[in-house]
Amino acid sequence: MDGGGEDGKQQPHLVLAHKLFLLSRSDVDDLAKVDLRADVLAAVKSDDMAALYESLAADGVLEMDAALLAEMRARIDEEIRKLDEKIADAEENLGESEVREAHLAKSLYFIRVGEKEKALEQLRVTEGKTVAVGQKMDLVFYTLQIGLFYMDFDLISKSIDKAKNLFEEGGDWERKNRLKVYEGLYCMATRNFKKAASLFLDSISTFTTYELFTYDTFIFYTVLTSVISLDRVSLKQKVVDAPEILAVIGKVPHLSEFLNSLYNCQYKSFFIAFSGLTEPIKLDRYLQPHFRYYMREVRTVVYSQFLESYKSVTMEAMAAAFGVTVDFIDQELSRFIAAGKLHCKIDKVAGVLETNRPDARNAFYQATIKQGDFLLNRIQKLSRVIDL
Repeated sequence: MDGGGEDGKQQPHLVLAHKLFLLSRSDVDDLAKVDLRADVLAAVKSDDMAALYESLAADGVLEMDAALLAEMRARIDEEIRKLDEKIADAEENLGESEVREAHLAKSLYFIRVGEKEKALEQLRVTEGKTVAVGQKMDLVFYTLQIGLFYMDFDLISKSIDKAKNLFEEGGDWERKNRLKVYEGLYCMATRNFKKAASLFLDSISTFTTYELFTYDTFIFYTVLTSVISLDRVSLKQKVVDAPEILAVIGKVPHLSEFLNSLYNCQYKSFFIAFSGLTEPIKLDRYLQPHFRYYMREVRTVVYSQFLESYKSVTMEAMAAAFGVTVDFIDQELSRFIAAGKLHCKIDKVAGVLETNRPDARNAFYQATIKQGDFLLNRIQKLSRVIDL
């Protein structure tokens, strides 16, 4: 794995991880899976990923070829022997810098062949030989890439915390900005869309993390997370009018229509664009586990925005605005109202929606009074204890 993204290319193992994810999806057609299997086998053979090959063969993803597995194992053993010789030679005849480089080469080899535990252990050994904060940070990025390949969220979380502690000792802005994208991706993959949106928006003008994904994909993630996280004013300032987003958003199918039709209250166009984005979301390994949740949150945002303009509105008018049937709107809103997502009620007889938005100022006042009463009761109890 390449820890940097200077060459603008996605890390090959993360490309492989995405292809393995697509192979596991029932909604990917069989013809596409034939090509995907060929690509996966080629990547496995190219990097001698014997452990992964064995695992994929056991799961029926690839056919087991005992001779091929033996060849890969033999090449791995030979390469490790050479790397160990280089480490021994560096320790005997060269300086600390050369020793570190020899250990790093072994770490990168274990990463390349897909030996997760050995790679992590060798990275720890390499870290022990490393003094500079920047070089330690690069080791953390390697660990994060391993975590993303295996979707090991515990490893990712610990590595992000470790990176933040390292930055307290120093570190350059370029690596700090790269870490924001890694953390944003982790937050998005663990359904913390609000924090993910904040981190992605902070990185729009400084993005260099091409080892994770392309800039187009980064904008795709930024828009999706922002739509369900930002209020209308912030969305306009930070996303709709952002020049970096405007320069790229047209390259991603349906994304511009999705964002702009929401902001411009063109709900029929929004639903059409939204349906066009369902496939890319379902076929994204980071977003797919949250597909149903995300679909619900987006609909909550758009229905809330529509209803905010009205004290009451007919079901027929709302259905016409969204380009759907009255029955569909009735079923949709019933679910959201029951879940407490929308503050309105349906008058089925009159065919009217009546909003009952909570008064934020009044709610704050009531909460303050309640907390004040609680505090007074505690003080009275304390004063009785003191008097005794």
